[in-house]
Amino acid sequence: MRSAWMSCRNAIQFLPSETELRGKVVWVTGASSGIGEELAYQLSKIGAFLAISARREDELERVKKKCLQISNLTEKDILVLRLDLTDRSSHEAATNSVIKHFGKIDVLVNNGGRSQRSLFMDTNLDVYSAIMELNYLGTISLTKHVLKHMIERKRGKIVTVSSVMGIMGAPLASGYCASKHALQGFFNSLRTELTDYPEISIINICPGPVQSKIIQNVFTENLAKSLENSGDQSHKMPTNRCVRLTLVSTANDLKEAWISDHPYLAVCYLWQYAPTWAWWLMNRMGKRRIQNFKSGVVSLFLSPPLTCVSLPC
Repeated sequence: MRSAWMSCRNAIQFLPSETELRGKVVWVTGASSGIGEELAYQLSKIGAFLAISARREDELERVKKKCLQISNLTEKDILVLRLDLTDRSSHEAATNSVIKHFGKIDVLVNNGGRSQRSLFMDTNLDVYSAIMELNYLGTISLTKHVLKHMIERKRGKIVTVSSVMGIMGAPLASGYCASKHALQGFFNSLRTELTDYPEISIINICPGPVQSKIIQNVFTENLAKSLENSGDQSHKMPTNRCVRLTLVSTANDLKEAWISDHPYLAVCYLWQYAPTWAWWLMNRMGKRRIQNFKSGVVSLFLSPPLTCVSLPC
């Protein structure tokens, strides 16, 4: 696996995202907050044409308004399209709406989803069903309709915001980890089915902890309960940095990118190359995290981060 190590201060030794993505039609799901919202802002500055989707249309209109303020795009260059990933019967019509408006879809960014904070033995099984329906089945359903269009054009990019939790395991997130592992397995398999279409790229983005609102909307023990304390997020990677690296990864067709600060990134490599040590570390850190969770204390899973990031590809 080819790797590129980069200090946050160093110039990125890849094709600039501005060169590759300017003028492209990019459809971003989960665009009303967090990583999806920041993607919309950075893509608009680049000059990409945008379809932005989420369940909350009012929030999408807010995002569109800011995109217009910070870029040279016009009203017709940004399509607001309400979308519920769990309503799979609506995905074909939504795809057709984007194609009708722009004439094509160059890039699909599968960013919609929810995380989890609960112990398996305390969690109702309908929570696991909801996680898989949203994070996994909703994502591959939309992908199926968009991919049909890309195959007809023989080009395109399918970018899926997975997680480092898709390549390792962690306590309090068994359902979330399962959904991200499912996405990793699915898209790695799909890539092998598209060898006749070399201009269609399957790109998996695996962020570590990122400063976003995802923690405020996590699944808990039951579907009706919300997380009471989301805790401090200052130790996490800034959202704009994560998105910048995501766009560089997209522009350069990286098959997989781990986007994180240390020590989280180091754990990814440990999990990949020394799994026995990774299991030992996770058991030690996990036990403390579970104890804190039961006590109502929001704690960091690992110690505070250092300054390096890495993009394996």
